[in-house]
Amino acid sequence: QVQLVESGGGLVQAGGSLRLSCAASGSTSNIAAMGWFRQIPGKQREMVAAITRSGSTNYTNSVKGRFTISRDNAKNAVYLQVNDLKPEDTAVYYCAAQKWSKLWAGIVDRRSYDYWGQGTQVTVSS
Repeated sequence: QVQLVESGGGLVQAGGSLRLSCAASGSTSNIAAMGWFRQIPGKQREMVAAITRSGSTNYTNSVKGRFTISRDNAKNAVYLQVNDLKPEDTAVYYCAAQKWSKLWAGIVDRRSYDYWGQGTQVTVSS
C-alpha cells in the first residue's frame, strides 16, 4: 500500500502562484508514475500533470506554460508549481500514484492510477 499526503493549497488572487507538494509513504518502490488531478463539483476528475519515474511529463493543454510538475524520487515526493493562476483553476487538487503494472495504460487516464491522496483545495479569486 501507498499513502499520499498533499499540502500547499490555499486562497490566492488571480495571477498568483502556489506550490503543491505530495509526500508518498509505504511501498513506494511500487510507484511508476505520479500525477496531479483536479476536480470541480459535478465534474469528472481531470489530469493536470503527470510524471514518470524517469522524468517524462504530460500536461493538460490549459496549464501548459503555467504549471510545472517535478519529482524527487529520493524523497518519494512530487510537486506542482502553479503560476499565473486563473479563477478557472479553482478546484480540489489530488495527488495520485500509479503502480508499475499499470504503466502500460499511460499516465493521463485517472483510471490507471492506483493510489490517491485526500486532496487540497486551491481557490483563485478574481
